[in-house]
Amino acid sequence: MIKNYLKTAWRNLLKNKVYSLINIAGLATGMAVAMIIGLWIYDEVSANRHFKNYDKIYQIMMNQTFDGKRGSQQAMPYPTGEELKTKYPDFKYVAMCDWGQNHSLMVGETKISKYGHFIGEDAVKMFSLHILQGDPNPLHEPYSIVLTSETAKVLFGKQNPIGKVVKFDNSFDLKVTAVVEKQPKNSSISYEYLIPFNLQEIVYSWVKQFHKTNWGNNSWQVFVQLNDNATQASMNAKIKDVLISHFTDENTLKHIKPEVFIHPMSKWRLYSDFENGVNTGGFIKYVRMFGILGLIVLIIACINFMNLSTARSEKRAKEVGVRKAVGSEKKQLVAQFLCESLLISFFAFLFALGIVALALPYFNKITDKAMTLHLANPIFWIIMILFTAFTGILAGSYPAFFLSAFNPVRVLKGNLKAGKRSSLPRKILVVAQFASSVVLMIGTIIIKQQIQFGKDRPIGFNNKGLISVLWSTDIEKNYDVLRQELLSSGGVVSICTSNSPPSDIYSNNNGWEWKGSQPVDKTVVFSTIATTYDYTKTMGIKLISGRDFSRDFADSNGVVLNQAAVKRMNLQDPVGASLKWNDKPMIVLGVIPDIQMESPYRPISPLTIIYSKGWVGYVNIRMNPNMSAAKAISLMKPIFDKYNPSFPFEYQFADEEYAKKFNYEKLVGDLAGIIAVLAIFISCLGLFGLASFTAEQRVKEIGVRKVLGASVMNLWQLLSKDFVVLVLISCGIAVPIGWYLMHEWLKDYQYKTEIGFGVFIAVVLIAMAVTLITVSFQAIKAAVANPVKSLRTE
Repeated sequence: MIKNYLKTAWRNLLKNKVYSLINIAGLATGMAVAMIIGLWIYDEVSANRHFKNYDKIYQIMMNQTFDGKRGSQQAMPYPTGEELKTKYPDFKYVAMCDWGQNHSLMVGETKISKYGHFIGEDAVKMFSLHILQGDPNPLHEPYSIVLTSETAKVLFGKQNPIGKVVKFDNSFDLKVTAVVEKQPKNSSISYEYLIPFNLQEIVYSWVKQFHKTNWGNNSWQVFVQLNDNATQASMNAKIKDVLISHFTDENTLKHIKPEVFIHPMSKWRLYSDFENGVNTGGFIKYVRMFGILGLIVLIIACINFMNLSTARSEKRAKEVGVRKAVGSEKKQLVAQFLCESLLISFFAFLFALGIVALALPYFNKITDKAMTLHLANPIFWIIMILFTAFTGILAGSYPAFFLSAFNPVRVLKGNLKAGKRSSLPRKILVVAQFASSVVLMIGTIIIKQQIQFGKDRPIGFNNKGLISVLWSTDIEKNYDVLRQELLSSGGVVSICTSNSPPSDIYSNNNGWEWKGSQPVDKTVVFSTIATTYDYTKTMGIKLISGRDFSRDFADSNGVVLNQAAVKRMNLQDPVGASLKWNDKPMIVLGVIPDIQMESPYRPISPLTIIYSKGWVGYVNIRMNPNMSAAKAISLMKPIFDKYNPSFPFEYQFADEEYAKKFNYEKLVGDLAGIIAVLAIFISCLGLFGLASFTAEQRVKEIGVRKVLGASVMNLWQLLSKDFVVLVLISCGIAVPIGWYLMHEWLKDYQYKTEIGFGVFIAVVLIAMAVTLITVSFQAIKAAVANPVKSLRTE
């Protein structure tokens, strides 16, 4: 029986090639979109699940109140790890960790810059690192280093790296104790090397001097693994006051109210947003959104199949009548038509698989992922079989029950005529199709407008022709001569140092006092940039008043404020004003505009720029504007190679780094745009098929009208009118829905674009144009046909 169903289904596909191709193309596109989004969602929700202790790993976090606002942070004091390890036995493992940075690794003449961490030795067992070679406890020796297999291959080639020496930052030697497998791209823990956390106390005097026993500086991460009998709730109750006993300033403690808690690994990636100390979600909202969009596109594709199948019902009516007359039951007819839809779904799946294979490299590029089709995995094929069956049944269920319900007596007498009511379900489905597509178009345009709105926001400095180079021990030794030779090269006009790059701010501090301030004001957090000389000149910042740090004065107690800081301190005449920072007297030297270095969609934070020779992370270089960037860099490279020999000459363009701040919104906009275009394409395929069928159905009417004098324009209007009305209804439904959804989306942004009527007018015009172009081909083809051919049988 099934063989007979399939044979009949195959014959019907061949008999109606155009409609079969339209159905297969539409379903294949919808299935491809659903598959790609499914792979993306899987990659997101499976993040970190490769860790064996996934359910027991947490990150230590802290809630604090600054300036009346409760905030959550991952940064913790240096002594936290030791405190938790010695006083709380419910923690099986505790690992302190820095924030990661690029450092130089040298072996002989080979020098590379790689990203890695100083991390506690418990991390190896906690994160179940896959050790390919070497010591199972590789971080217990202070001067040891763990390399990923890729890094080991670059440094040592085919040699066994275990026991070999790597020079770190051209400062000290480390022994390779293990080679581990690199973490997958969707892991929250990424690195090319790992070094013992406690080594910092030995090789960096500033760590031992300022951080080892300092409970007031939050600059480190802490990861923990719970014992099997411990729970998140019980541990939160035990450790919430762990910092309180270490506070020496009762006033500060009273206002900031620190509360420590643990945040599970299962929420690190998708539930990272906190508001008023409560976890409010995160990227999970986009995972859900795109999951819904993928399902909508698949449903749009299925609607095409339903519409074309039911529209051609009169063509299949006699077949149904004859089958019923000779004894076929309704369930057999349903099975027959479902077999046809499943066969089409199968062919569509094969095409969709090809589309996904071709599109995946591009999709990986725009999403910064490494997704693959798991063709060798049996579970993948089981899911694909179920997915194909689901699509076939979803697409074919309505036509199957619709066609199998025909009355055989009426059909065989020729009394089955399609009236207005019979076309109503198809019209509803077309409206649903286009309404969904129009909502996607509205969303895409508004997302793009929001991105452009952020890009158009004044940033307060000139990030063109500005590069930054990571600070190193070699640069520290040779900075003065390096600076002089760079300025003499002709490719550089200004140089400065800073603790963070031009595109970001790495430090925030409280403890400031000013005239009229209250004790609670010491909890106000100010962004902090540490620099020496020529900062405003190098960054292209125009001072509003006062001056920058100068070599002609002793400015170690000087501070430069931005306008937001002046406003927060309520300074009427800021230049020369006396301040205190953690009881240290400070004096305001100058005021700069509000410079945008953090999120372009949030208010600019109050900023303090302080003078510090020891707090350095980057060298910022203003290139000669009268010279090409390539030429300027070619002049700089030999100088850096000379005075920074342990590092390859690597640099970041400030404007390119700033552009990365829009990656999040750009990703959402690109994905929404792709889905919108494909949804419109699928909808247009359906319209094309329906227009073709309508023209075929009314061919004799068109012939009579032509004979009676109807023009091509009259006939075009006749055939296009119904579709235009349906699309206008779709737009009428979609516009308020689109406005509401995007209005809600924009609520997450404090600095946001306005939703104007122009967006909706543009989308309606685009929808109308696409509809007319799609329908016009069939309408004009029918209108210019010779009426003799259509009327010769009358």
